[in-house]
Amino acid sequence: MHIEPGIVTGAKLVLSYATSAVAAGYAIKLAAETVREQGIISLAVRSAAATVLVFSFFELLPHFRVEISEVHFILGSTLFLLFGAAPAAFGLALGLLLQGLFFVPTDLPQFGMNVTTLLVPLFAIRMLAGRIIPGNTAYVDLQYRQALALSTAYQSGIVGWVAFWALYGVGFGAENLIAIASFAASYMLVIVIEPLADLAVLALAKILRGATADGVVTHRLHNAAST
Repeated sequence: MHIEPGIVTGAKLVLSYATSAVAAGYAIKLAAETVREQGIISLAVRSAAATVLVFSFFELLPHFRVEISEVHFILGSTLFLLFGAAPAAFGLALGLLLQGLFFVPTDLPQFGMNVTTLLVPLFAIRMLAGRIIPGNTAYVDLQYRQALALSTAYQSGIVGWVAFWALYGVGFGAENLIAIASFAASYMLVIVIEPLADLAVLALAKILRGATADGVVTHRLHNAAST
């Protein structure tokens, strides 16, 4: 999902600044809600944990370039289920920023596009979770179909945003359309793997429930929404 340098340039970059600013504003709104629910220390701890994980995902997990962008195992739905939307959003943005600052400075001009591509699908699966996961179900009790729905929605959102940036920057030429199709096809591999990762992590969290310090994970991980 790292947009390749040169896809969107010049004045067109302004749109990426605007979309990332809107995403950041919504993340701050969610953060305020999180502070009211579990406190500012919990938000800080979960955001830090998510940042470390995201940075590790980018640097340690397999990733490869496909035409207009890169395929990464970001595990966005896993982060959401463990930490909640706001900490996951901060973790995604800060992990991406750290990678750019210390390892891939050529990605920094694309930061607005990349952070939009990561965060907007995250906010979408937050709303989807509210629809498909009953209020009396803790996240550790999710079924495969629910994990698959969240992962598919998140990764499809990433593909959609990458396609948007490519079309916005380069246009509807045949070569660009083929490049978008190649990236989308490659990214489907992530949808196969991520739901299994979600369920594995949730199963481990269920086993370690007694060892999980309060505030280190989202309250919903082990509890129904009404509790």
